[in-house]
Amino acid sequence: MSELADPAMTTASAWRRTLTGQGRFATAAVLGLGVTLVALVDPHTGGRYPTCPFHAVTGRWCPGCGGLRAVHDLTHGHLALALHENVVVVLLGPSLALWWLIARMRRTDDRPVRLLLSSRGTLAVALLLAVFTLVRNLPIGAGLAP
Repeated sequence: MSELADPAMTTASAWRRTLTGQGRFATAAVLGLGVTLVALVDPHTGGRYPTCPFHAVTGRWCPGCGGLRAVHDLTHGHLALALHENVVVVLLGPSLALWWLIARMRRTDDRPVRLLLSSRGTLAVALLLAVFTLVRNLPIGAGLAP
């Protein structure tokens, strides 16, 4: 009899067991499907994706503006165009993936990987995003705007 069929097992514990055993594969599948969708449906053409609410309200570029276009350009091998659209997405995306892989390889058991930043790391990322947002909205950083 499988553990999921055991009537004594609660729904919450069954769900938790499923997520810890297969969550990483589900996460990879969802991310892969998202990247595939962005690769197939060109975000350079207006009206295919929702507009950025921050940009719609303020007329300024947020740190994520141009991210979908950058992912699309990367999937088609256009690194220079992707860097122009959003350099942070191009540089942080692979960095986060590498961080996750290293954390997974260091684990010897099958417990879920917890990717936590220290308070200094969180502050560093927040400052990076704030400076990036500020500079890309100034005339001197016009090349960073999508």
